[in-house]
Amino acid sequence: MSGHVPTVPAPDPLREPDLLAADPEGIVEVGRLVGELTSEAAKALRRRSGPLPPLTPLELAHVVDAQLPEGPLPADGGGREAVLALARTYASHTVDLADPRAAAHLQPPALGVATATDVLASAFNASVDTWDSGPVAVELESRLVRALTALAGYGPGADGVLTPGGTASNLQALLIARDTALRAQRDVRSAGLTGMATQPVLYCSELAHFSVARACSVLGLGEEAVRPVPADAHRRMTAEALEKALEARAGNELPIAVVATAGTTDYGSVDPLPELAATAHRHGARLHVDAAYGGGALFSDRLRPLLDGIEHADSLTIDLHKTAWQPAAASVLLVRDRADLTTSTGLRVAYLNPDDDGAAGYDGLLGHSLATTRRADALKVVATFLALGRRGVGRMLETCHDLALFAAERITAHPRLELVADPVLTTVVFRYVPAGGSPDPERADAVNGALRRRLLLQGRALIGRTDDLAGDEATGRVRLKLTLLNPRATRDDIQELLTAVEVAGRAVETEELP
Repeated sequence: MSGHVPTVPAPDPLREPDLLAADPEGIVEVGRLVGELTSEAAKALRRRSGPLPPLTPLELAHVVDAQLPEGPLPADGGGREAVLALARTYASHTVDLADPRAAAHLQPPALGVATATDVLASAFNASVDTWDSGPVAVELESRLVRALTALAGYGPGADGVLTPGGTASNLQALLIARDTALRAQRDVRSAGLTGMATQPVLYCSELAHFSVARACSVLGLGEEAVRPVPADAHRRMTAEALEKALEARAGNELPIAVVATAGTTDYGSVDPLPELAATAHRHGARLHVDAAYGGGALFSDRLRPLLDGIEHADSLTIDLHKTAWQPAAASVLLVRDRADLTTSTGLRVAYLNPDDDGAAGYDGLLGHSLATTRRADALKVVATFLALGRRGVGRMLETCHDLALFAAERITAHPRLELVADPVLTTVVFRYVPAGGSPDPERADAVNGALRRRLLLQGRALIGRTDDLAGDEATGRVRLKLTLLNPRATRDDIQELLTAVEVAGRAVETEELP
């Protein structure tokens, strides 16, 4: 009889309900598990052949269902192996933003330093609503905000807050504008004055982000409170067009805000900020600048002049998860006057931010935000700039800008592609020209839409699309779009993308022929 002793499997810590990430042992286990997850993900990525899985939506749904035979909430857990299997499936089938052929959206690949630091923020799970919920996190966000306000040209009386995204930043900015206007109206009524305008409205470019209209709906103003101003040939809202729209308003309409855009989603165009600020303020309206996309130009010595005049804005939005390459989400709302920030959110409650704690210096950021629990997103941002510096991040944007200029040059020289607008930031809008010069606009639109879907199905390339409001009706409205936010992409990658568009376009046309 042998003396062999059966091997007892090591216990799986993931099955232990009391294993906590921030324990000394727990954080070591987090590091081990992250290493295993990323190792499995790396193996899956090496088998990828493009930025998307070559599957239809229905086929992908079947893959996910197979991964979750008991659904996402099984009665009993499968431990480490179940998690590793999920990581393999996820990495095999998710969008790969680091692939240079991923160029559809304002969705960059995240920096490694930011991603790694974000794991630490998740492990400690601090919140910045109260000082004692996240003391270092509160201090980091406060200092980050001060640095960003200074970079924007604001004075020492400015302030700001990190938010979950540009939509949330714009919402809070327009909440401030609404409440500022309503407070002024109450003061007017208290003074016994009558005949004042009572219907709040705001003005923005016809190319402004849809979050402006959504914010008006949420705030009870209604989407009809938005007055879209026509854009010029350079896709900008001019002061002349804004002035004309303001002068044409009805007598009962109160202009509470003008929303300028610094980096439109489709074109990257930047509205003339100094002129719009002067026009808005002359009519008693606040100027909010939606620089969710273009705000990254603040980090670039070369592109910073695009934002000249931004210091005149009463508030501005910057998405650091766009042009600072942060894991989503990391947006920031900045205000020129600190008092504005707490106009609508400065509530104090005894169990979170009592007055005496605040007076003693133990104050969190609850009064700055629409949220209560709010994670330590400043940690990853500060880590990024400590590692790379402002100029390092700015050079990444400059590299992407150079790629956009190159793409525009190659499109202009291509016989089957047509450039729609010169790049301002990193976006290139163009169209595929069907054989014969697209005499039928409906067919041209159908071909451009179908070729993009063909590339999606093949998983070879991920490009965007939009409708060109100012387009020639004879050529259709559907346009293709490259949003170039991968600083490691090369000119060869851009050429490969454009070749893929041409090949897909020709294939779609061939399939359509009798």
